[in-house]
Amino acid sequence: MIREILMIVFVTCSTLGSQLLVKRAVTQIAQREPVPQGLQWLITACLSPEVIAAIAIQGLGFLTWVVVVSRVKLGVAFAISGSFFYLLIALSSWWLYGERLASLQWVGLMLVSVGVLMMTLTGKVS
Repeated sequence: MIREILMIVFVTCSTLGSQLLVKRAVTQIAQREPVPQGLQWLITACLSPEVIAAIAIQGLGFLTWVVVVSRVKLGVAFAISGSFFYLLIALSSWWLYGERLASLQWVGLMLVSVGVLMMTLTGKVS
């Protein structure tokens, strides 16, 4: 089960990395003068090196995810990945972009994490 959890963490980190790259790309596009609009904005975003890298990273994560769901119950795998992802994205967006969550939102993240812990401790690998 340790190998599967490590793969889930890898998938989560690849999703996190790709989302942070997309955020960086669209933030940079928004700072251009003039700011692209409509279809021009979409094309600019899709051709951004950060977005292309994000797609490649997400693709690698997806391939790993296929292996994960062949070995672990989908509900357990998704709960672990989701919990890690929500915590890591909140921390990363705070650290990199100065984004803040309210206290009640942090409590919600902790409750989700405790629920995931309960699922993994009582669940069995399929």
